[in-house]
Amino acid sequence: MNVIKIEEIKSLVERLQAQGKQVVATNGCFDILHRGHLEYLTASRALGDVLIVGLNSDQSVRQLKGPDRPINNQEDRAVMLAGLKPVDYVVIFDELEASNFLKTAHPDIYTKGADYQAKTLPEFKASQEIGARIEFIDLVEDKSTTSMLEKLNAPS
Repeated sequence: MNVIKIEEIKSLVERLQAQGKQVVATNGCFDILHRGHLEYLTASRALGDVLIVGLNSDQSVRQLKGPDRPINNQEDRAVMLAGLKPVDYVVIFDELEASNFLKTAHPDIYTKGADYQAKTLPEFKASQEIGARIEFIDLVEDKSTTSMLEKLNAPS
C-alpha cells in the first residue's frame, strides 16, 4: 500500500518531479467509495504521471460532515483509495481544507470537482502560491456519498 505520512510527501514529490514526472494532487473525504469517486480519480490521474490523494482525517470529516461521519475510519478509507488503479499515493491530513497538504506536496496540477469554482475553492490561494495549475473535474450526476446515505436512510 502506498499510504504515506505527510512528512514524507515533500521529498517524494521532489524525487518524482526530478525524474520529469507530472504530479497531480487532489483531496477529499472519500467516505463510501462509489463510481463517482472512481471516475473523478481516473480523470485526475489522466492529467499527469502520478496521482496523490490527500485524505481528510476522521477528525476533519466530523467537522465537515457532522458527528455521524465518517462511516469508514481514515485507515480503511486510505487503504481502499490506495488500492484503486488511478491512485499512486494517499496522505492523511487533519485540517478542514487541503491548503497545507498542497503547500507540502507542491504538485504540478491540483484537481477538484466541478461543483467548485476558483472563487469558491478553499485551496485557491495555496494553489496559486505554489504555481499549481487547477483543473476542475466534472462530477458523475447522482453519484455521491451524501446521496447514497440519503437513500439508505429513506423510509421503505
